[in-house]
Amino acid sequence: MMEEIKVGTTVTGIYKTGKYIGEVTDVRPMHYLVKIKAVLKHPQQGDLHSPKDVDVPLFHERRALALHEQTNIPKNMVKSYGEGEVIDYHESLKIAIDAATEALKKDDSLWAKKSLENFSTLKKDYKLT
Repeated sequence: MMEEIKVGTTVTGIYKTGKYIGEVTDVRPMHYLVKIKAVLKHPQQGDLHSPKDVDVPLFHERRALALHEQTNIPKNMVKSYGEGEVIDYHESLKIAIDAATEALKKDDSLWAKKSLENFSTLKKDYKLT
């Protein structure tokens, strides 16, 4: 049985390849509408349908969802956050992108190199450098 999550509940949710902390603002038949408060895992770079492949028509630059952006997340991808403070969005974004780039530095693949290029651009866009 799925836990009952109501409007106003602080949750974690996985959206595409990113993971976030947010607040449920609406309960829909198949999804929760979640307002983003923090980033736990930055989305992977590249094509969602061809993970870790650079030989695709377009190698996507995947941005994290923005502070207060609202998105529909499938109910099975949402869990109650529990207790504790929610980290500041900008600090969480820096931690998430730093963790992603550190992991990529250990990977010698072409996909990792291309992803690191995207993250370098994203850090500037996010004003993290």
